[in-house]
Amino acid sequence: MGKQCRAGMGGCGRLTEPFATVEEAWLWYVRCQAARDDGARFIAGLGMVARPCEPDDIAREVRRLAMRRVLRPAHLHVLGHLVGRAGRPDPWSDDPAAAALLWDEALDRLATPLKRKGIVA
Repeated sequence: MGKQCRAGMGGCGRLTEPFATVEEAWLWYVRCQAARDDGARFIAGLGMVARPCEPDDIAREVRRLAMRRVLRPAHLHVLGHLVGRAGRPDPWSDDPAAAALLWDEALDRLATPLKRKGIVA
């Protein structure tokens, strides 16, 4: 079972800093996952900024929202599709406008649980 995320002191004794936005938290998770896929190991408290959670805490919350059907498959597709690009859809580029709307909806639905856990300020 994962640890409960709270803003304040981290497990390593460092003061933790919550993310300013849900998008910032999601993109941090994406970068951490990409590093893991490349063979890196995540060790809490070694980053320049101590965060109040681990990357898996964000993934667990997305999975929980998907199981409760708060996040639909279309939301997950947009979030997952952009993992390789590490950025939000641009409604003025080749990305369909619907992708930008789904992106915003997904992050909005993720905001409440991440704020409640102190992951996002």
